[in-house]
Amino acid sequence: MVTANGSRFHTVLAGEPGAPLVVLLHSFPQFWWAWRHQVPALAEAGFSVVAMDLRGFGASDKSPRNIATPHSCFDVAGVISSLGYSGGAIVGHGLGAQVAWSMPAFTPEVTTAVVALSTPHPRTLHRHRLPVGTWAWMQWTQTPWFPERSITHGDAVRDFLRSCSHNQEPVVSQADLYTEVMRLPFAAHCAMEHFRWQVRSSIRNDGRAYAKRLREAPAVPTLTLYGEHDRVFPGSMYRFDAEVAPHATRIQVPGAGHFLPEEAPGAVTDAVAGFLREQAPGQAG
Repeated sequence: MVTANGSRFHTVLAGEPGAPLVVLLHSFPQFWWAWRHQVPALAEAGFSVVAMDLRGFGASDKSPRNIATPHSCFDVAGVISSLGYSGGAIVGHGLGAQVAWSMPAFTPEVTTAVVALSTPHPRTLHRHRLPVGTWAWMQWTQTPWFPERSITHGDAVRDFLRSCSHNQEPVVSQADLYTEVMRLPFAAHCAMEHFRWQVRSSIRNDGRAYAKRLREAPAVPTLTLYGEHDRVFPGSMYRFDAEVAPHATRIQVPGAGHFLPEEAPGAVTDAVAGFLREQAPGQAG
């Protein structure tokens, strides 16, 4: 447990202290366990690895206050500092990828590189039409009470994992565990608040300030990975990233859907490790 940004965060650590730092940020409806394949593999590849539960998830604090992407950036920066590092590469998937994309805008001093899995740049998501199914799901998260009830008393977690994965077995096999963790007190509500902020802030001052910071963010080395069969954010959306993140490298992962860390664990590890070695040659391997 690490104290940072006024809260406590659960982290899983691997690798040698002092090695190049990699911070892994999970998506909904998961927690650090989604990176179970990458944590030991990246440590073996020569990196110091931190997989953290985002605010509201897993064993981290679950106060519904301060749930917003900028706050999550400061959470991650605080964890990095509390663990004694000056900076590191931020690797995020889904919801965690939105945080990773946003880190150079809010905490550039600790962000050496970004790897975003299964999620285009936030400016792309705001400027271009979402797929019908993704748009409908985002609208569903905006309704009061019902999404939380569907998670805590229904099969919403299993249904989401099944519908968004292509190589389903390694993802859906974890549905009972993810459901159990999402049923911890206040976890479902905090998770929905993350998505409610993304939609509702767009017409508020905090959302406009967020968009402005994204436009002015310094460019850092960036890699985007997306699944060939991702129905949440299909590959066609990533061509718009060239407008807002021309510095980013984009790689399609064949035979995978939305949940890349679990559907294609080896491909993800190899891509992340190879990319980060290019940014700091000789420091890991």
